Amino acid sequence: MNLLFIGDIVGRPGRAAVRARLPELISRYQIEFTIANGENAAGGLGITPSVAEDLLSAGVDVLTTGNHVWRHRGFVEFAEAEARVLRPLNFPPGTPGRGADVYMTPHSGPVGVLNVVGRVFMDPLECPFRAADRGIESLRGRTNLIVVDIHAEASSEKVALGWHLDGRVGAAIGTHTHIQTADERLLPNGTAYITDVGMTGPRDSVIGMRREPVIQRFLTGMPTRFEVATGPVILSAVVVAIDAETGRAHSIERVVELIEANE
Repeated sequence: MNLLFIGDIVGRPGRAAVRARLPELISRYQIEFTIANGENAAGGLGITPSVAEDLLSAGVDVLTTGNHVWRHRGFVEFAEAEARVLRPLNFPPGTPGRGADVYMTPHSGPVGVLNVVGRVFMDPLECPFRAADRGIESLRGRTNLIVVDIHAEASSEKVALGWHLDGRVGAAIGTHTHIQTADERLLPNGTAYITDVGMTGPRDSVIGMRREPVIQRFLTGMPTRFEVATGPVILSAVVVAIDAETGRAHSIERVVELIEANE
């Protein structure tokens, strides 16, 4: 089975890129299942019910999120009701929504998707390693094919978690930093890994935001209002080929699509 994982979608430009290019990517790579991280899809920070519905209707099968998932009012109820939206599994007990679930594909059977958030340079939460262990066990009886979104800041934490999961999941895909890394590989026991899949949003920006306010904040230390940038957009993703029976990956390939602003 070929699976597409789209990196952090940033604002309206990122959503437009998904709508414009996803059908062609599905056809080109014979994609059967699409996952996208949508936690910055609404105005560059957080996600709303209408934005989530827009992305799901565009062909995304599952939306993962991260530390900004509850930024907008109304999303709590939506996440409770919509099984195709995941929040990090290692949020505290009682947090609304779900951190892992199983989804059916047209031809390859069930796919498990699991979302965890890191702790290094981020909010103190439950250990993502132990949470992932627990999540894998909860999914294992229903599917052998499991994909994990590791939403984390520190490369070391994501690399360590990738090795921790090797052989137990088909893919361990890093998100959050918005910068695509060039370390995609198959780990020895069959897990496809990349430290960060990258961003789907304005290219000439600072991780999707207008450059000038971000630079001013670095220069002065003063709070500034960040806004989603304009101009050319990149869609960053990976295509992972996974054996649906064994759950082991055969290949992982980086994808970067450039969409000019006037398209």
